[in-house]
Amino acid sequence: MLSRLPRLGLALPRSVSVLSTRFVSQSKADSAISSTAVTDPYEPVNQSGHGEVSPFAKNPDFHGFSTDPAEDERNMKVGFFLGISVALVIGGTFIHYLPDHGMRKWARREAERLIRLREKDGLPLIQENYYDASKIILPSSNED
Repeated sequence: MLSRLPRLGLALPRSVSVLSTRFVSQSKADSAISSTAVTDPYEPVNQSGHGEVSPFAKNPDFHGFSTDPAEDERNMKVGFFLGISVALVIGGTFIHYLPDHGMRKWARREAERLIRLREKDGLPLIQENYYDASKIILPSSNED
């Protein structure tokens, strides 16, 4: 998957340059369609006074929480404080307590504990007969 990434790097500048180009028709102009008109992509808003008033006209610092400016600002501050606090505190706690996959840290601590214990008792780190020889079943010398 990652081996395809360099190929994307070559195509990316071409696709970005296409976005900034204008698409112009190369067909021959027809006399009926020869004039072009620039129009807005949306209908003009009815300004007769009966339309809906934008909240930005009433409150230039509108954040989208309430129509009342004081309540809007308070809700915005509370929302962002709690949102960022939850993301940082609970997110950080979650990441900190993720399990040690493969138990590498635990295995190292356990090995160091056993080494200290055996050195304190004067025992070798690994016994000469790591496996009990009486429990090992060996094939007979007759079998190939």
